[in-house]
Amino acid sequence: METWLKILVLSIGGTFGVNSRYWLGVWMNRWTSPQFPWATVVINVSGSFAIGFLAVALARWMPHPNVRLLLITGFLGGYTTFSTFEYDALTLWERGERGLMAANLVGSVVIGLAAVWLGTTLARVVVEPAGTRASALSSRGAAAIVAHPVAGGTDGDARQTATPSPSPSPTPPERLDVSHGPKDGKRADDPT
Repeated sequence: METWLKILVLSIGGTFGVNSRYWLGVWMNRWTSPQFPWATVVINVSGSFAIGFLAVALARWMPHPNVRLLLITGFLGGYTTFSTFEYDALTLWERGERGLMAANLVGSVVIGLAAVWLGTTLARVVVEPAGTRASALSSRGAAAIVAHPVAGGTDGDARQTATPSPSPSPTPPERLDVSHGPKDGKRADDPT
């Protein structure tokens, strides 16, 4: 029974966290510049503040572990995992483990960026037809299949991708933004 209660608590928290992240992103993207991922920054910073505050407050005010599961693991886990990353770094710092903290920060960012690049590159290799890949490689080199971000991060910025045939100005593809919704704040099924 205890396991099912934990599953329920985590699910409720995660549902509210994911929806908070999505709808805050939609709201912010209505009035922020597409040149910078403002919604991601606000979500990551507010989540980092919230995990710092809640970790201390819940330890003193609400000792029941399910409240911590609901708010920190569930809600903030759905809202942003960046807050957990930052809290882990702070914990290592406070324990005096500066080397491990640096390894966590640098390793997560650098290896994470490399993993995103590798996953993106692999997906493009798998998705592009073999003939298109071969012609792109022979006409422009291996770098032709790697995307080059125009600006910003993950919140509705335009991305420019290499095209199989040379063209003076590639057209950015429609961007699916799974973290914060469409840049214009409208749903795909919204006719307005």
